[in-house]
Amino acid sequence: MSLYKIFMIVGVVVVAGGWIAYAIWDYKLRQEEKKQPKQRSARLRKTQGEVSDWAKKMAEFKKPVAKRQARGDQSDAET
Repeated sequence: MSLYKIFMIVGVVVVAGGWIAYAIWDYKLRQEEKKQPKQRSARLRKTQGEVSDWAKKMAEFKKPVAKRQARGDQSDAET
């Protein structure tokens, strides 16, 4: 066997071993991440806070009373 063939066989074995080790490491990392609670970004927390503030304002909102009804003009309200 020539030196080139030996070098290529060793190289292929080393590269294949590296890919297998990387696949195992990546699998373990993904399994560990699944166990962790999901992280919320600062932008998401800010948006959710703004939406909840808006919802509170909408809950406190009171419909404005029409001027005709506020004055007590019954003739204008009937027509």
